[in-house]
Amino acid sequence: MSWTRRHLLDLQSLSAAELTTVLDTARAFRAIGERSIKKVPALRGKTVVNLFVEPSTRTRISFELAALRLSADVINFTAESSSLKKGESLKDTVRNLEALNADFIILRHGASGAPQFLSQFAHAHVVNAGDGAHEHPTQGLLDVFTIRERRGRIEGLNVTILGDILYSRVARSNIWALATLGANVTLCGPSTLVPKVFESLHPRIRVTWDLEEGLRGADVVNLLRIQHERQRISAFPSVGEYASLFGLTPSRMATLSPDVIIMHPGPINRGVEIASEIADGVQSVILEQVTNGLAVRMAVLFLLNGGRQGELAA
Repeated sequence: MSWTRRHLLDLQSLSAAELTTVLDTARAFRAIGERSIKKVPALRGKTVVNLFVEPSTRTRISFELAALRLSADVINFTAESSSLKKGESLKDTVRNLEALNADFIILRHGASGAPQFLSQFAHAHVVNAGDGAHEHPTQGLLDVFTIRERRGRIEGLNVTILGDILYSRVARSNIWALATLGANVTLCGPSTLVPKVFESLHPRIRVTWDLEEGLRGADVVNLLRIQHERQRISAFPSVGEYASLFGLTPSRMATLSPDVIIMHPGPINRGVEIASEIADGVQSVILEQVTNGLAVRMAVLFLLNGGRQGELAA
């Protein structure tokens, strides 16, 4: 199918066909990334602005490299060194960027809904790079892409998302994409971070606070860090208690299927949500996720610009 959206704001509103279009296009871009010459001229003459009002390493660098490999010009913009620190509104900041002919605005913001707000008046394509505890669409896409590349499909797989679900934008984007594509999603963690209300989002979602039950039959385990910066009060007594009750340890890993894949969006807190030997083990695809994120973000920029998969050329 052709891609008709001007912006990528969330995964909740995307159909299975739209999600599949992004995944198929990302596969083509991953192949391009394996060539000796990795650049294509798809965005030549376009300007991509990375507008990151919250800290980021992987996402910002990945979007920057994706734009450069598509031959775009890139401007990296951080709130700490901008007029946002002087009280300028987000709307005025974006209006000024568009006056400089920005074609894409990649926005990370601490306020849920900030990308949706920009999309109401922006002429540029807006891509949500994470908004508060709402969604992180490209992370969800790259996670699903990684699963599909490793397991060959999404439909029918049992995916356990373990950790801080309540405050995680990554969890929400994964939930919507996985459920839409037919996976069975188990959410597991402390009851203070995994409320039962999540089961009302989709029939394919279940919640458990028992780790043994949550891991049983899992084809994929996606671990999430605790979002301390978003919590107003502590959701559990101590990090040590969380690690003992919900951390993925070697003994717990031994109960899983030998072909289970272990995922983590980063940054990793080793010894808390995951043991180092598991993060670095053969079943971990954590670094593959980073590599695949580049292909997925190239695909998103390409499709938003009106590109079609058949147009990919050296």
